[in-house]
Amino acid sequence: MKYRGAIFDLDGTLLDSLQDLADSMNQVLKSEGLPFHPVEDYKYFVGNGMYNLVMRTLPPEKREESYINHCYKLMNMEYEKRWADTTKPYEGIPELLDKLTNLKFKLAVLSNKPHRFTQLVVEKLLPHWKFDVVFGQRQGVPRKPDPAGAFEIAEILDIPPKEFLYFGDSGTDMTTAKAAGMFAVGVLWGFRTADELLESGADLLIEKPTDIFEFIQIR
Repeated sequence: MKYRGAIFDLDGTLLDSLQDLADSMNQVLKSEGLPFHPVEDYKYFVGNGMYNLVMRTLPPEKREESYINHCYKLMNMEYEKRWADTTKPYEGIPELLDKLTNLKFKLAVLSNKPHRFTQLVVEKLLPHWKFDVVFGQRQGVPRKPDPAGAFEIAEILDIPPKEFLYFGDSGTDMTTAKAAGMFAVGVLWGFRTADELLESGADLLIEKPTDIFEFIQIR
């Protein structure tokens, strides 16, 4: 199979953003007089959109819709202040993006992070590469693992889904890729485990970004 497109998850795949996400939400919890969480716990809070991140960090007795929405607004304000404090591309990501660009791949980002933040983060922290489509969570479009966003990207780029490599660090990403008929590449430098990726349908696991080079060359 000749692959011509690559779709990337953002947090935990292209960018190590865990500290900034955790610091932002922990500040919200602190301001509300609620217990906050170790950074490592956020590996399992993230991945299904910021609303769900907020909900998961709240004590069960606080998970009422109006209060979640209140904390969600606070989280947006806090994250606005510190989204770039420590967030940066993982080691090897620049080399991966250079390689795919040289091979004439069309590049895209599909994230459950709010659309505005997704576009801002990609523009500011990954400025040296052309991403033909950058989608975060948008109103009216189902978030991952629904494959709607992946199908939309394939249509925009005019590439059949089967000709995409889909890179992600979570079961949500692998489920999305399989539902869209794309080749699911599970990355092991992100937030979740190899077992989760395999159980969710990963076609290939890679330990570092440059590991994909051999796979591309033998195809």
